[in-house]
Amino acid sequence: MVDGSRTPEASRAEYTARVNRVIDHIERNLAEPLSLAALADVAGMSRFHFHRIFGALVGETLHGFVQRLRIERAATMLLVNPQTSITAIAIDCGFSSSATFARAFKEAFGTSATEWRLEQRKTCDTDRKIRNMLGKPGEAANAWACYIDPKTATPSWRNEMSKSPSKLETTIEVKELPEHYVVYLRHVGPYGQAALVPQLVAKLRGWAVPRDLVRGDTRLFLVAHDDPHVTEPDKLRLSVCLTVPPGTAGEGEVGTMRIPGGKFAVARFEIRPERIAEAWNVVMGNWLPQSGYQPDDRLCYEEALSDPRQHPEGKIQLDLCVPVRPL
Repeated sequence: MVDGSRTPEASRAEYTARVNRVIDHIERNLAEPLSLAALADVAGMSRFHFHRIFGALVGETLHGFVQRLRIERAATMLLVNPQTSITAIAIDCGFSSSATFARAFKEAFGTSATEWRLEQRKTCDTDRKIRNMLGKPGEAANAWACYIDPKTATPSWRNEMSKSPSKLETTIEVKELPEHYVVYLRHVGPYGQAALVPQLVAKLRGWAVPRDLVRGDTRLFLVAHDDPHVTEPDKLRLSVCLTVPPGTAGEGEVGTMRIPGGKFAVARFEIRPERIAEAWNVVMGNWLPQSGYQPDDRLCYEEALSDPRQHPEGKIQLDLCVPVRPL
């Protein structure tokens, strides 16, 4: 569904403009602190969801992007300003200390800043290195185009957002969903292991069934409270939820919460569980920018509609539910 006030092309152009506005802001303020909240405000988007939008469209985390630009600018300045100290360049590019810069530079280039400067690479080679610096041997460069002003040594970045469709098939609808009252078990830590969710579901059902809380209309939700591209793995929170009548009391590690209702984009997939992260990128990176909507601050969640253990190919049918409002 597309908001009638915008065509898909106009909606995607608006997303591109907002992301590029953030990129311009980052470029102008590399030496300053660049918080997620401040950059989301520059984009005019929800602080809760902006990092996911940025990562889906750009192909790297916001922190990784800022770090990369700082290192790239420092590499250029090392070459075009041979009399400026490495420490001064590090501070001018937003690093808190020369030691922090040295670690980041060596990790990116595989050599020290001093060795890099001594090699006296030509400008054309510098341009090639900057565009490919975070790629591993044999990997293609990303979609960013880098243009360096020879007078100021300032790189100017623009991204042409990919319009190629994902290989994952889905249908997406925007509709009003009700509020849900749920009981949950919450896991804190990495949640990529295949057995984790089935174990949590079995444990939660084991608590709910004797209390006559699992019925024909009971629904199973998964709420990932944090983005694994932003939050440290040991701090990630995942809640496995069952819908229950309002007012149901939790007990011990079984908690209760409300999942707010309202307007949601609902994307249905039938995929293997290991492709769920890819499915989220389809919604956030491919569909959302041309939809005429932007994410709201309410919780995203997944609704599991089938058990992959009952599917001959191990696939799960699920809905990804993203709270939205007009762009």
